[in-house]
Amino acid sequence: MTTDRRLLLVEDDAAFARTLTRSFERRGYTVRTAVSDETLDTLLSEYTPTHAVVDLKLAGGASGLSCVKIVHEQVPAALIVVLTGYASIATAVEAIKLGACHYLAKPSNTDDIEAAFERAEGSVDVELTARKTSIKTLEWEHIHETLAETGFNISEAARRLGLHRRTLARKLEKRRVK
Repeated sequence: MTTDRRLLLVEDDAAFARTLTRSFERRGYTVRTAVSDETLDTLLSEYTPTHAVVDLKLAGGASGLSCVKIVHEQVPAALIVVLTGYASIATAVEAIKLGACHYLAKPSNTDDIEAAFERAEGSVDVELTARKTSIKTLEWEHIHETLAETGFNISEAARRLGLHRRTLARKLEKRRVK
């Protein structure tokens, strides 16, 4: 029994998009790619995905969360996985609220993404950690949440956080994910 699996990939990194596309096509998916929410609207008018992988941070500081919302609104049955190098609790919660079924931190490969599609339902067996959240982690999550709210506009985020723009830029540089 073969199922029709149509994957939508929202990714602005052309090399990574090509790699994921080839890998998913070898697994029997039909893959279409969008690089922003503008190209996403056009693509969704002619293509109905069963699965979607959305990068959280797109070119120009755009947020993939808007893409998650668009896909979920137009194709509610699609399984959406958010993939990011900028993971935070705040963005994970927002992604799930907007319709994503899973949230993965980079580096993740095709196996990880496909496993996330299969684990779309929640699990009560997830192990709880005894480690408490540090002040630095809470600060970083608050900064990232504010950045997401401002569309990753550093000047506006700094204003909302009560920080000088350069101070916020230095904090972001210290925590940059490569």
